[in-house]
Amino acid sequence: MRSTDPRSPVDPRSPVDPRSPVDETVDRPDWRVLVVDDEPDLVEVVSGAVRYEGWQARGATTGLAAVEAAAAWRPHAVVLDVMLPDLDGLEVLRRIHAEQPEVRVLFLTARDAVEERIAGIAAGGDDYVTKPFSLAEVVVRLRGLLRRAAPPAAAGQPPPHALVLGDLVLDDRAREVTRGGETVELSPTEYALLAHLMRHPRQVLSKAQILDAVWSYDFGGQAHIVELYISYLRKKVDAGRSPMIHTVRGAGYLIKAAT
Repeated sequence: MRSTDPRSPVDPRSPVDPRSPVDETVDRPDWRVLVVDDEPDLVEVVSGAVRYEGWQARGATTGLAAVEAAAAWRPHAVVLDVMLPDLDGLEVLRRIHAEQPEVRVLFLTARDAVEERIAGIAAGGDDYVTKPFSLAEVVVRLRGLLRRAAPPAAAGQPPPHALVLGDLVLDDRAREVTRGGETVELSPTEYALLAHLMRHPRQVLSKAQILDAVWSYDFGGQAHIVELYISYLRKKVDAGRSPMIHTVRGAGYLIKAAT
């Protein structure tokens, strides 16, 4: 992993073994780090250092590939070069944070690019290292970022940001719903209705309240549309299971954990 090319962005004096002391918060194999640079060799070297720490790593050499990889893989941290051949690093950061604002970003910048460093931090980046850099410095800075990141969910457990009610889980970041570990496929409107109900568990919501929150009265206050979509939800969420969605006559609807 040591570079001998004097033009390499990795400092040739960089220690071969950058492994840090054990930290139970950071030293876990489910952390995911995306490495983005237009130099494939650099991506490979930094990814190798990431894997040596025990974390998962993936690489991208263009801005568009980085945005696609982030959307599909959902990393916890990104090592991101400012200068890329298509989108610049600031635009990549903006697109990733639009969907995953919790992702930590470590920028790679040229040593004399003070304006780049300021722009990167101002845009929402968390830290930076300058080229040529030491692998040990990259690892240390990544460890600091991961300590401040939301920890990965334990195997089989919902992520900490998910809405959970009994065995029903709604992950708003991934736009996924499961019940009893099985995926529940919902239309956008069904998803919005379920999310509203789950944000108010065991609370009776009137048809007017639901119309206002989910449709913004786009249907002219027609209460029957609520009844229709509640029936759709029941067929998908409650079918073959103990019911969670309940009608309170004359008042509205509520959702609660199955008994």
